[in-house]
Amino acid sequence: MGRPGSVLIVGGGIAGMTASAALAQQGFKVTLLEAAPAFGEIGAGLTLTPNAMKGLDFIGICEEAAAVGVEPTRQRIQHWRDGRTIVAFDRSTQRATYGAPYITVHRADLHDVMTAAARRAGVEMIAGAAVVASEGTSVTCADGRSFSADVLVGADGVKSIIRQRFEAAPPHFTGHVAWRCLVPVTPEIQDLSDFPGIIIGPGAMMNRYNVRGSRVMNFVFFARQEGWNEEGWTTPADPAELAAIFGHWCDDAQRLLAAATRQPLFKWAINARQPLDRWVLDGSVTLLGDAAHAMTPFLGHGAACGIEDAVVLARALAAADSAAQGLARYQAARHERATFIQLESNANADRMQGQDTDLFGMEGMKDEESLGLFTYDPRSVVV
Repeated sequence: MGRPGSVLIVGGGIAGMTASAALAQQGFKVTLLEAAPAFGEIGAGLTLTPNAMKGLDFIGICEEAAAVGVEPTRQRIQHWRDGRTIVAFDRSTQRATYGAPYITVHRADLHDVMTAAARRAGVEMIAGAAVVASEGTSVTCADGRSFSADVLVGADGVKSIIRQRFEAAPPHFTGHVAWRCLVPVTPEIQDLSDFPGIIIGPGAMMNRYNVRGSRVMNFVFFARQEGWNEEGWTTPADPAELAAIFGHWCDDAQRLLAAATRQPLFKWAINARQPLDRWVLDGSVTLLGDAAHAMTPFLGHGAACGIEDAVVLARALAAADSAAQGLARYQAARHERATFIQLESNANADRMQGQDTDLFGMEGMKDEESLGLFTYDPRSVVV
């Protein structure tokens, strides 16, 4: 069998959209199916580190993404009890150090840039196509339509239908619940916008960063909780829940809480996946992004991993003589790194939410930068 000519991607989120553009640019006929009635993103913000931005450079949108995001010059980790800075990070030299920017961005703004790139590349984009079954490299949608191609890619998230062909186990609840909101930057919280970061404490943390020209901050609150494990982005939340968890934290935390309670607040249980032994089935079916390695958000690398996957998949298929060879190269290039990030993300939650915050960092920092994740380049890694 020669080089595949067509690729069918299930899932039009960040990973799937990146993959569709990258594959189409490499000369493949790409069809992208999205369950939602229109292409777009819900949710709020995310961080894209230099390694991810190199992936966006591969499809020609690094600077477009940077333009709709914010490049922070500094960040910090604060102590829950008194708000003191435990660790400060200089982000002003990211471009010079790593060859690409570090940005915080609203998901919808980033997705718009990605969607435009996919359209320019000639991707056939079909919304309202909820896949309910799959066999071989074909899928069937809820409305009865079917689609097929030489290669099938599951980019359909933590509840992936395509992943069910690799393992029967459902996603598992990680023990973490998150709350999110978007907050206009007002004079009362301007200093917290000027020096964004995370406040950490026993079993919980509060993250804030700027989006949309630093006119808006994305707030995400995390806490270890049992009993409620509903996955999703759109469940309304009661501000009293946050007050019960964070009400005794420092003054900066109280200002964040006060600002959050004036905005629509949403919650979700963080579900994830255990690492898979393999990402390739029958030499023609594979997974990427959350479908392959849904992880906790405590290294801020979920979206970054999906972007890396997408670029490496496109390069591997383009360089190979057959689908089976290309997918094998993709798995060999990506599996170890993604599994490492999955496991380290869980470990970072334990580090940041330890019972004695005074011990944080005492044995040296272990975060996404110190672990060396920023130096990775999906444009040139061996495939």
